Amino acid sequence: MSVSNEKLLQRLSERFGVLVERSNIAFDELTIEVPAANVKEVCFALRDESLFGFDMLVDLCGVDYMDYADGAWQGPRFAVVYHLLSVSNNNRLRLRVYLEEDSLIVDSVVDVWTASNWFEREAFDLFGILFDGHPDLRRLLTDYGFIGHPFRKDFPVVGHVEMRYDPESKRVIYEPVSIEERINIPRVIRHDNRYEGVAEE
Repeated sequence: MSVSNEKLLQRLSERFGVLVERSNIAFDELTIEVPAANVKEVCFALRDESLFGFDMLVDLCGVDYMDYADGAWQGPRFAVVYHLLSVSNNNRLRLRVYLEEDSLIVDSVVDVWTASNWFEREAFDLFGILFDGHPDLRRLLTDYGFIGHPFRKDFPVVGHVEMRYDPESKRVIYEPVSIEERINIPRVIRHDNRYEGVAEE
């Protein structure tokens, strides 16, 4: 039987105390934030204790907060977000862990939820977040020779290199990007009679 988000938050606060650094209920979803150093301890408890019973990891993703809120963001740049489901208790929970840019490492939760295996590899590949204790942390979506992490907000849209098959050498080769970055700003403003008079209203 599900309990309200308020009741679940009360149970979490009583169980974990100061480890719940911040919490928020928005759009009928509960989010708690815990320190990176304690994420594995908290995850084991969330899974194993019947009061919570979060037996399913629905998703795990990285987040880059660079330029978030029009640059007003003052917290750590990166975070790992875990979306959890308790089938037995019919509850959902979002768990967030912030990471400093110079220390992008957090414990792997593969031994808590095996479903996190490829999710963690994806976050490593796209954001450069390291998951300590992961059994096979390597790129998942990009090429092994890929440079950088393409979901970081400071990664150039055109990338750093491009690859092509060279028939003479009979292999794939990497070259500097040959396309120029383009800024799509309309150069011509067309007057459209559908919008005439709208400004005056």
